[in-house]
Amino acid sequence: MPAGLAGPGQDRHAKVVLMQTACSHCGAQHILKDAQIAGHPRVQFRCSKCGQTNVVEVAGHPERTQVISPLPSFARGEGSSGPGVTFDSEYQGLALPVGKTITLSVIAGPAKGQACPLRQPRVVLGRAEADLEINDPEVSRWHCVVEVKNDVVRLRDLDSTNGTFIHGERVRAAELAHLSEFRIGSTVVLVTIPPKPL
Repeated sequence: MPAGLAGPGQDRHAKVVLMQTACSHCGAQHILKDAQIAGHPRVQFRCSKCGQTNVVEVAGHPERTQVISPLPSFARGEGSSGPGVTFDSEYQGLALPVGKTITLSVIAGPAKGQACPLRQPRVVLGRAEADLEINDPEVSRWHCVVEVKNDVVRLRDLDSTNGTFIHGERVRAAELAHLSEFRIGSTVVLVTIPPKPL
């Protein structure tokens, strides 16, 4: 039954909330109902196809940074030889948003004060040979990447040694919003996405 429709004996005005997710093991699609997800930041379910257990983050408020689990296809790269290795289908559709400026600003750590307005929709952050070089010994050579697809800003760890963190939690991938912060090594990066001045 589609979201928002009531069945026999139910209030017509009651809205049914559904969340669609995929098994991180076999990719099978699942629908989780409001009763399963209500009030929980994470939900665990067993895949009906492969029987494996999955944990998914329940979207809260759109202005908050959301950790994505299971990992979407853009974050499932099976190792690469560096940030310059690309597959056309993986980066198809990346584009900076019209009418907004995205800036990555270092607000804590050895490179505090460094700022990088995005001029391309894919920016690699790292200690050396990166689009945004950060002089921090705890940052890997190619630590993480920020990818933009219009209004969606994604952060993906590039199998770094020390990890990428949001709110103290190590993440492989996350969607970022205006004023989101993430930490790599001892460096904290602030994302700002204000409208372009007229």
